Amino acid sequence: MNSDRRFIADTSWRRPENGTVVLAGSPLTLFSLSQAGKIVAECIEHGLPLPSGHDSLTNRLIDAGAIHPVPSAADREVHGVQHVTAVIPAYIRTAHESQALRSLVVQCQPFHSVIVIDDDSPHALPELGSTLVIRNDVNQGPAAARNAGLARVTTEFVAFFDLDVSISRSTIVDLLPYFTDEKVGLVAPRVKSRAASDALSEYELVASVLDMGPDEARVAPGTRVSYVPSAAWLCRTSALQSIDGFDESLRTGEDVDAVWRLHAAGWRARYQPQSVCTHSPRQNVQQFVQQRISYGASAAPLAIRHSKKLGPVRLNWWQASTWSFALFGMPFVALCVAIAAAVSTRRKLRAFPQLGNLGTQLSFAATAKSGLSIARALSRVWWPIGLIAAVFSQRLRIIFIAAALGPALYEWWKQRPHLDVVRFTLLKMLDNAAYGAGVWKGVVATRSPAPLIPTVQKSATNEQ
Repeated sequence: MNSDRRFIADTSWRRPENGTVVLAGSPLTLFSLSQAGKIVAECIEHGLPLPSGHDSLTNRLIDAGAIHPVPSAADREVHGVQHVTAVIPAYIRTAHESQALRSLVVQCQPFHSVIVIDDDSPHALPELGSTLVIRNDVNQGPAAARNAGLARVTTEFVAFFDLDVSISRSTIVDLLPYFTDEKVGLVAPRVKSRAASDALSEYELVASVLDMGPDEARVAPGTRVSYVPSAAWLCRTSALQSIDGFDESLRTGEDVDAVWRLHAAGWRARYQPQSVCTHSPRQNVQQFVQQRISYGASAAPLAIRHSKKLGPVRLNWWQASTWSFALFGMPFVALCVAIAAAVSTRRKLRAFPQLGNLGTQLSFAATAKSGLSIARALSRVWWPIGLIAAVFSQRLRIIFIAAALGPALYEWWKQRPHLDVVRFTLLKMLDNAAYGAGVWKGVVATRSPAPLIPTVQKSATNEQ
């Protein structure tokens, strides 16, 4: 690794002043630093080039999601858009989609070449000039279409774009410098919903399933950003080829599967929201619901392929115990367990007195956050069970209603969208219910309950 590279700390970064301990990353990881490591941490915090000879620590911090690279001017000169081929899977059903394809192909003109895969479209494609168009005689889905395009790519990098995405030259230019790290196989921009005036579009502006948020992250299963949607990807061609591309048996969720297989193969994936493209929101409630159901239906096939990575909620034993007692009407016992968890965390960190009360604060914050995650799971994945239970128990009815309303109201308050709280909450409930229906659809089809089972682990914090 080039020793003059700069890094910034993740938003999770916690280091006491002049301390030799760092808590950072996703999941939260404890790093005990030597004096030399302390100098590295100080350079990161002040945006200075790192001293040479610390690649091991730097790599551990990167792989934990504790720090993120800052491309230099030299990095930006290494790769150009002439080394990128754009691949666009296209299933054209309307004149509007035909025009969207034409517009996207024009936006991709700066690249080395553009390949469009016509996946047996029922509507004629527009005139695309010299663009290479490959037509499938039978509709095979986006995974097969992308693989057909990947097979024709001869450049070092391949960019995948969905039909309803709009990009600018900077979308890809801003991502290319991250590939100076030879371990990086995929970098994705932020996919923001395109602004419109109707309620559904206003909702999508702040709650789109394609928007991974404003904070950059490493992408890996079980982390804050566990996947990135393939609506817009920039990949190292050899990285995708090393995992044989996309799984063509998956009609949805193929992008999640590919990200996780890249991770398992030793490649790094990054989410860089400084680069932005836009995506058309669903045009009506029916399309919105169908999209959410299809996403939910992918959970079971993915859970079969990737054991214990698709649980609706991830907890440690302390959190699971706390909220189990709370749900069964024993709040005092739940409070005692939460206090015991905080004491246990503090004892684990007693070798690091400079952390002070941070361990206790983090424990209570994690317990509260896990409660919110359980509420979201109850209103999203477990809602059929919760609905049945609510019929027979007044207390469970109150819990179910609180789980449906609480996270939606919290998200509205946090995001402060232009949409009023009532319509936002109703759309969020519909969003959750549709996704959950899709999950159950996949569970029934595969006879696998895996995406319904929470992941409970011994501890949520790693130590290094």
